[in-house]
Amino acid sequence: MSKKDKVAAAETPRAEGDTAWSPPAFRAFQDEIDRMFRSLSNPEMNWRSGLARTFGAIGLKVDVGETETDIQITAELPGVLEENLDVTLDSDVLRISAERHQDEESKGKTWHVVERSYGKLERAIRVPAGIDPSQVKADFKDGVLTVTLPKPPELTKAAQKIAVSAG
Repeated sequence: MSKKDKVAAAETPRAEGDTAWSPPAFRAFQDEIDRMFRSLSNPEMNWRSGLARTFGAIGLKVDVGETETDIQITAELPGVLEENLDVTLDSDVLRISAERHQDEESKGKTWHVVERSYGKLERAIRVPAGIDPSQVKADFKDGVLTVTLPKPPELTKAAQKIAVSAG
């Protein structure tokens, strides 16, 4: 490295914590890896606060929405058979578990590209307390699971305007 290159490198602004070996592009990558490992300690998500990113890219992907009366959770489960699917509601946690098996015809071949994944998938989603498990409905069609949970009565009440007084 020439003296001119060393001076230019020394004058290049860096974010806090960056060193000569961690330029901004690598720092962003390291931040993402750090975020992923931090999220491993909290794999549950809250149905309203947005999705936890835990395993989002490699596991069970879900959409969570609501109507006035229901919470609806939809999960993509391509290649999963209904008998390999388990949905449970334990207190305020909805847990979706599934297992995707490798095709028997796929075994014993020499593969050059393998992009599909196999194995156990699981997602835990925190839902409001007080949901009646006997009223929860789960439908599985064409590799898509739809779970509909009725909102507890206290969540379906209309919001009330509160008068604000000065002083």
